[in-house]
Amino acid sequence: MTALGDVTTNKEIAPNLGVKMIQAVTDATVDDGDTITVDLDKFGCTNIHGILGFEETTTGQVVVTAEPTTAVSASVLTITVGGSNDNNVRTFIIFAY
Repeated sequence: MTALGDVTTNKEIAPNLGVKMIQAVTDATVDDGDTITVDLDKFGCTNIHGILGFEETTTGQVVVTAEPTTAVSASVLTITVGGSNDNNVRTFIIFAY
């Protein structure tokens, strides 16, 4: 397991809906068991309601669901990549408040 820190491209995709949706996309170098972080404070949030995870098993063609686990501390979300393979692009949709 590698702690990668904030290595994702993060952007808000649905502002002003009562909950914010943040998209976090990793490079293809992320492996199963790696951890990444998202600074929720950048989006005016401190916690999450939920997360959806996806893995591109064939870049841009085949997408499967992933099983990340999460923890939030001091407005920083830590995502542990799980239920997937090594060296694939991951996309996480985060529902935050």
